Amino acid sequence: MERSALLIKAIRSRDNPLWQRLRKLNADPGAYRKLGVVWVEGEHLCEAFAQRGLAAPQAVITEAAWELPALRQLARHAAAVAVVPQALMATLSGLESAPAIGFVVPWAGADELRPAAPSVVLDRLQDAGNVGTILRSAAAFGFTQVIAIKGTAALWSPKVLRAGMGAHFGLHLVEGVSEDALAALNVPLLATSSHAAQALHQAALPWPCAWVMGHEGQGVSPALMSRCTQTLRIPQPGGEESLNVAAALAVCCYESARQRATLGI
Repeated sequence: MERSALLIKAIRSRDNPLWQRLRKLNADPGAYRKLGVVWVEGEHLCEAFAQRGLAAPQAVITEAAWELPALRQLARHAAAVAVVPQALMATLSGLESAPAIGFVVPWAGADELRPAAPSVVLDRLQDAGNVGTILRSAAAFGFTQVIAIKGTAALWSPKVLRAGMGAHFGLHLVEGVSEDALAALNVPLLATSSHAAQALHQAALPWPCAWVMGHEGQGVSPALMSRCTQTLRIPQPGGEESLNVAAALAVCCYESARQRATLGI
């Protein structure tokens, strides 16, 4: 095993300070706010991070993966590399099959709201999978900012990161804000409702805009709904009562993108 310079170090004990820190990050979804770093787990997420031209302070890689040229090269996007046994990596991972590599990356704190950015507003969404999927859809359809109202699942938690599939690194993320903070947005707020008279595809959608998505059970709060300039219905000819919030967001963002393409915006 290569041991060049002082940047590559073997870790074999669960008592290692770095390992204890990583275990806290994995166990507590909001630990990154206290520790100032985020645990990015798995080859796909690490590649997405590196492809943005970003550098991680720390990589963690299994002994077997360190022997693979592609993964060794990926690990070298970090300033320091910890090489660990597979069994030790398995004690950290939240996945059924532990990943071969992970990055520890800095978390600078919640970003400041950008008033004119095309945005998605999350109103107290609880499910980490939904939140991560929404981030992925937002990035795919040209929305550059995601704003999480207080009570929403932690945006940089391991589960949200996995569901986001790398979208985090291309988005401006603002979390922990109050509804009143949305007054700083200079774009119209849009929401969906099964009771709305106008269908989504029949409306002329503004650009940029901010789509507001609400709590999985309670929906958008009445106070926040009152801020929305348009409330639209997603047609569901199959007859289901409602869509999953992440699916609804994808439909809305797609329609925004479709209309922009049609108008050449």
